[in-house]
Amino acid sequence: MDADGEGVLARAMRILACFTADDPDLSATRIGELTGLSSSTLHRILAQLVEHGLVARAPGRRYIVGPRLWELGELSPLSLRLRETALPHMQRLYEATGENVHLAVLDAPSPQRAAALYVGRVTGHSSIPTLSRMGGRHPLHAVGVGKAMLAQQSEEWLRQFFETPLERETAHSITSEIALRADLEATKARGYALAREEMTLGNISIAAMIGHVRGLPPAAIGVVVHIDRADERRLAGLVRQAAAALGRELRDAR
Repeated sequence: MDADGEGVLARAMRILACFTADDPDLSATRIGELTGLSSSTLHRILAQLVEHGLVARAPGRRYIVGPRLWELGELSPLSLRLRETALPHMQRLYEATGENVHLAVLDAPSPQRAAALYVGRVTGHSSIPTLSRMGGRHPLHAVGVGKAMLAQQSEEWLRQFFETPLERETAHSITSEIALRADLEATKARGYALAREEMTLGNISIAAMIGHVRGLPPAAIGVVVHIDRADERRLAGLVRQAAAALGRELRDAR
């Protein structure tokens, strides 16, 4: 541990956290700017990360996330148990709809910092473009899978969640606690969540909770479709069917 009380692991995590979808490769100079680490400390830790395959060198004296980090991630229950079991169900849902199919889990170190983490995706040439990607995050209140998971949380959990102001992603985003609570009650009543142009203009997402599975975080499956071709009743039925079948298979496997 260094004089400031921060250990090597914490500093390594600060370095790894610099890589994003917008910045998948970075120079040492940029990493230093983002982390505030001294040049000597930064290069020492980068060398260790490269040695263990967690970071790799790229052309132009830049760095990228290393293959060992991906390999370790694939050992997570989110990959081995959830995504691998879900893929056939997601494929059938895609074949029935022709639309983007998403699988997300509740990533919640605390209710105030909770988000929808996307762990699976099936799409095709005719599917509409979306902002979601494998490993990406979206705010719970603005997407169907997020609302599906929010609707299952306890009152105390929601109380803490609403302590953080909700950001407006589009003009249609629900940012009022009263309005969102009403939306979540409607979600529970009809058995599926609906987000109308709340994350991306022109798109509607319909999602359903998979149900509690021991050893896994809350999860939801959904589709995203253009508003002009959204048959809500049909899509909701197919999504609910897929969520129920996936939940049964995951619970039976235990």
